[in-house]
Amino acid sequence: MHIVLTGSLGNISKPLAAALIQKGHAVTVISSHDDRKKEIEAVGGKAAIGSLEDPAFLTDTFRGADAVYVMVPPNYAVPDNRAYYNHIGQSYKTAIEKSGVKRVVQLSSFGADLSAGTGPILGSHDVEGILDSIPGIALTHLRPASFYTNFYAFTDMKKHMGFIGSNYGGEDKLILVSPDDIAAVAAEELVATAPVQKVVYIASDEKTATEAAHILGKAIGKPDLQWLTFPDDKTRESLVKNGLSEHMADNMVEMGHSVHTGELRTDYEQHRPQQLGKTKLEDFAREFAAAYGK
Repeated sequence: MHIVLTGSLGNISKPLAAALIQKGHAVTVISSHDDRKKEIEAVGGKAAIGSLEDPAFLTDTFRGADAVYVMVPPNYAVPDNRAYYNHIGQSYKTAIEKSGVKRVVQLSSFGADLSAGTGPILGSHDVEGILDSIPGIALTHLRPASFYTNFYAFTDMKKHMGFIGSNYGGEDKLILVSPDDIAAVAAEELVATAPVQKVVYIASDEKTATEAAHILGKAIGKPDLQWLTFPDDKTRESLVKNGLSEHMADNMVEMGHSVHTGELRTDYEQHRPQQLGKTKLEDFAREFAAAYGK
């Protein structure tokens, strides 16, 4: 099969490309950076250098593909996160329709079923709707849980303050996932015969915030590490103080609130994956500890 991947060689797309190439598929990897071309070719892929905001480029790249994997790269610098997602989503729609590709796998997010109250995930909700409106394609929405790699955002807090803190924590339940486990599911979906539309939830582990803090703390030599819960306004103040725009801080606080109330995971709990991914939080903790030490 000829498969086109977006996401350059990021945390998901790199292992995804490697898995597909190993199975003998021809893989084209889209990147906006020309300096990634050699790296893409080194793993056995074909590089397509261009912008996801350019429907003509995407159309040319998608044309002739048996399947495409589409995602929206996070961009915390944009003035309107939801508008940014919609813009990329419309670009994908145009390219899919004009290129004639029939198999599409989209990286969405758990919580994308909700139309309000989830902050940055509302962009994924909108993109799902945009792609749903394309007639005649077999479409899979991948809804992974919270990435393990998000824990890196708390590194300075752990080092300098000795705790993790947000507007969720304590006994709040966290649904967590490894990018490698997302890549494994995406690889299966891209080559599978699919119905007109389906949703696939992906998770690797489920822990309370307290349990997660203990596992990460033990790995970095701080077994008493706590995950404290702060009010929304204090969380927002801290995010802005640490360089996040007011717009994105509002988004992150809204998402955190939905984690705290449990609303974010409501549909996930009703459609849990039959099997969790193989990479557990203890596995990621070793990787986290190595990075923390540097």
